[in-house]
Formats: sequence, C-alpha cells, structure tokens
Amino acid sequence: MKNFEERLERLETISDEINSGGATLDKALALFEEGIKLARGLEKDIGKIERKIEILINQPVEPDDKPNFELFDDLEVQE
Repeated sequence: MKNFEERLERLETISDEINSGGATLDKALALFEEGIKLARGLEKDIGKIERKIEILINQPVEPDDKPNFELFDDLEVQE
C-alpha cells in the first residue's frame, strides 16, 4: 500500500485531470471512483492520527515512559 503522501498526491492528480475537462466521460467516472476510494482511505487514516494525537496530548506521561495505546488496537504505533 502506498503511504499517505503518495495517496494524497494521486488524489490531487485525479482532481486535476477531472477538472481539466480532457477526460472522456467513462475515464472521468473511473477517475472519480478511484478518487472516492482514496479520499475515504485518507479520511480513515486521518481519524487514526487524530486519535493518536489525542492520546499523546491527554495522557500524563513521565519523560521516560511510553504512552499507553492499549485502548486503540487499530492504531499502528511505531516506536
């Protein structure tokens, strides 16, 4: 799977291509469908990032302690 930035860049490319008016109706529809899928995936990733930030901000932690992410099993935490 591509990383967040690559998917966002692809979504921007799709938007530009559709807005240019150069695509056929079938091509524009296919691009639109791809764009919707990308947007939903990006939205989901942003939600995960927001939850992680909320945990980091609201959890009292000693300087050497690691935050507790146990409540959010779906988060991929990189140490």
